[in-house]
Amino acid sequence: MEKENQTSVNEFIFLGLSQDFQTQILLFILFFIIYLLTVFGNLLIIILIFIDLRLHTPMYFFLRNLSFADLCFSTSIVPQVLIHFLAKKKSISFFGCMAQIIVFLLVGCTECALLAVMSYDRYVAVCKPLHYSTIMTQQICLQLTIGSWASGALVSLVDTIFTFHLPYKTQNIINHYFCEPPALLKLASADTYSTEMAIFTMGVIILLAPVSLILVSYWNIISTVIRMQSGEGGFKAFSTCGSHLLVVVLFYGSGIFTYMRPNSKTTKERDKIISVFYTVVTPMLNPIIYSLRNKDVKGALMKLSGKKPS
Repeated sequence: MEKENQTSVNEFIFLGLSQDFQTQILLFILFFIIYLLTVFGNLLIIILIFIDLRLHTPMYFFLRNLSFADLCFSTSIVPQVLIHFLAKKKSISFFGCMAQIIVFLLVGCTECALLAVMSYDRYVAVCKPLHYSTIMTQQICLQLTIGSWASGALVSLVDTIFTFHLPYKTQNIINHYFCEPPALLKLASADTYSTEMAIFTMGVIILLAPVSLILVSYWNIISTVIRMQSGEGGFKAFSTCGSHLLVVVLFYGSGIFTYMRPNSKTTKERDKIISVFYTVVTPMLNPIIYSLRNKDVKGALMKLSGKKPS
């Protein structure tokens, strides 16, 4: 009886984003370019912040962690997807699928928490500038960062345990391009209600709570900016907030759509396309929006290249 309850599935087969060979070649080129930009952009941010003493501030400390999370996040998914675009059989072992989910959720959920922490940092910098150095101390920054990684680890552990506690006996074809709990649950040979509730609860903790904090922080930032006398400073702050909120909408919006709604037994093409936004697009956009547009980072880049900042 014990043996019958254990999984008989040794591997999973992905249907991928497309079955058409020409479309897969075009997607391979597009994803390869995006992945190169993601790796280059995030590695550049990590290196610049590490070597330039002017960037050893709380904001850039969080940015360095965000870039590292983005790098791991993208690398846990995209290289496999690239290989599968060129392969006839898009397969992954059972334990490979488990490992992918663990890493993907760990760094993805950590990023959710880090984005909330960064919004709080910007709120303190804009709304309480005189108290910034006393509030955002080195110890507080370290605690917030450790807390972000710990929350990511907690959600990853809970979601993975509940997902792989279910038996997978017969079906092994996943209508997706990587291992993700909502897609995997459709193949389970048992009732998935308790697992769905666990994933939903973790979603409230790591998606709804951070995005609420972000929206409150930026609301206060925008309110403060409106009261500013400097038109140029206000425009710059609005521009920065607008770009940050664009990332929030893409990342959290697509994540909430995937993890915070009832799990149907079929995966629609729309669901896979939405997943592309938080797994492929935002890790590339984050270094551009949060760092490379920044004057201090541009100065550090000029210094690294041997040019004098203008």
